[in-house]
Amino acid sequence: TPPAERRDPYATFRPVRGAWVARLSAVASVVVFGMVAIFSPMPLGSDPALMVLNRVAVALIGVVMAAFLWRYARIRAVPGPRGLRVVNLFSTTEVEWAQVLRVGFSGGASWAVLELTETEELAVMAIQRADGEHARREASRLAALVGHHHRTGGGGDAG
Repeated sequence: TPPAERRDPYATFRPVRGAWVARLSAVASVVVFGMVAIFSPMPLGSDPALMVLNRVAVALIGVVMAAFLWRYARIRAVPGPRGLRVVNLFSTTEVEWAQVLRVGFSGGASWAVLELTETEELAVMAIQRADGEHARREASRLAALVGHHHRTGGGGDAG
């Protein structure tokens, strides 16, 4: 059994402030670029077909920005009995508990970092320093999970 806490120790790790800012910015991006695309004035003597293409391009820029921001809002780390699935901005990585040596905020990193065997590091963008005390609690919870699974031999059959 994982370490006892008042909430599920296997709960998904998610950023708080960064995710809300990203979601709100994504919506604002679609609204603002959509409004510019719809309501921008058409210069006299301009080619209507070119103006439609221009408006579509402006709207698409807003949609692409929103998609990127929404992806940022979806970063997370999902712990389980066998290991941790880390979904960062551009990659998803699965690590077994036995591979994790240490959890912490190394140097001036904006998010938690896992020190892995073979001298590798893995950023866990779901635990962001900007979340203050929440980030420290979540890093401690992750470290407790790592410690628990190291003590129980990796937890391959736990759960």
